Amino acid sequence: MVWILDLDGVVWLGEAVIPGVPEAIARLREAGHTILFLTNNSSRRVDDLVEKFVGMGIDVEPDEIVTSAQAAATMLEPGSTALVCAGDGVREALDARGVKMVDDGPADAVVVGFHKEFDYARLNAAYQAVRGGARLIGTNDDTTYPTPEGPIPGGGALLASVAAAAGMAPEVAGKPYQPMADAVRERIGGAADDGVVVGDRPDTDGLVARRLGLPFGLVFTGVTSPDDLPVDPEPDMTAPDLPTLVDQWTSAH
Repeated sequence: MVWILDLDGVVWLGEAVIPGVPEAIARLREAGHTILFLTNNSSRRVDDLVEKFVGMGIDVEPDEIVTSAQAAATMLEPGSTALVCAGDGVREALDARGVKMVDDGPADAVVVGFHKEFDYARLNAAYQAVRGGARLIGTNDDTTYPTPEGPIPGGGALLASVAAAAGMAPEVAGKPYQPMADAVRERIGGAADDGVVVGDRPDTDGLVARRLGLPFGLVFTGVTSPDDLPVDPEPDMTAPDLPTLVDQWTSAH
């Protein structure tokens, strides 16, 4: 069985691991389950994510991580040109795809993702490229991002500003859209028919679970709280956190 786990709001909040998660993941591995980590946060390189996992006491292999940056890269052809309005994770994924990158000027596509360096100059560069005919691709459209201090503006907020200026609806790669679902199925193949998606956002994690035809486990350590229920899509199970959900699933199966 495959456990497809969101990162921000499920495994960690900012730089702090959610209590009990390393032990819960270890229990899943000991029981023979496959783990896939699925994140809409495109800002970090895969090696940086691996380093973060290790620092939290969680063993992980790079091929167990699927990011919205990787999904976005599949939407461009090798040899095409992208104006990058995003972080290092997007640059890594585009480089691996063989996409040429520019910071301003004409491009085949503008790729927007979460990054804290976003400013008016980046907005204008992205706008001018889209105005010149570039596709507008967002790694994700999550308007907020969970932190220990509460939500902050997410990659979707940056994408929305570019889309509003350009008057163009973006193509979106990450959860819950098809490029991310395709990336999951390519990574784990037929094993995706027997799994569960665990996340903190019904509008991304829940909908990608439905797109994959898998049950959805909602945890309350991120964006969604019990006070928000009922939500759409309705989760197949809820729990205060991942460790509790793992225990519930184990008891029921």
